[in-house]
Amino acid sequence: MAGLNNVVLIGNLTRDPELRYTPSGLPVATLRIAVNRNFTNQQGEIETDFFNVVVWRTQAEKCAEYLSKGRQIAVTGRLQSRNWEANDGQRRSTIEVVADRVVFLGRRERSEDSVDELVEVDFSDNDLSTDLETRVEDEVVF
Repeated sequence: MAGLNNVVLIGNLTRDPELRYTPSGLPVATLRIAVNRNFTNQQGEIETDFFNVVVWRTQAEKCAEYLSKGRQIAVTGRLQSRNWEANDGQRRSTIEVVADRVVFLGRRERSEDSVDELVEVDFSDNDLSTDLETRVEDEVVF
C-alpha cells in the first residue's frame, strides 16, 4: 500500500539559516520556523509550533544568502525521523521537515543606509527556491 508524506508550512524564521557542507561538498542548510496555529487556546492566546527544516543543494545556498531571522517563508516537503547516539551515550531522535521547495515571502528587511540594488538570480537550473518577489514586482503593475 502506498503512503503519503507531504508537508506545507508558512511561518517565520526564528534565526538566521545555518549553512554547512557535507564531507563530499554538498551544501545543506538548517532553518527553524515558527508557525502560528489558526485558533486560540482557553486563555485567548495564539499558540505557536516550531519546526526544523533541512534544505539541500542550491536551495540551501540561496536560503543562507537571502534569508534572515524574522523573514516569512513557505516550505513544502516531507517529514523525516532520525535517530543517533549523542556524545553522552544517550539515544536521541528528532523529526524534521526535508524541504523540496522554499519560497521567500514578505519583504526583505532594509537598513536605513542601504541602497536598493538589483539582485540577479539564475533560474536556469529550475530551482524555484529563490526570491521571486523582485520578478513579480517587475511584471505586475499596481
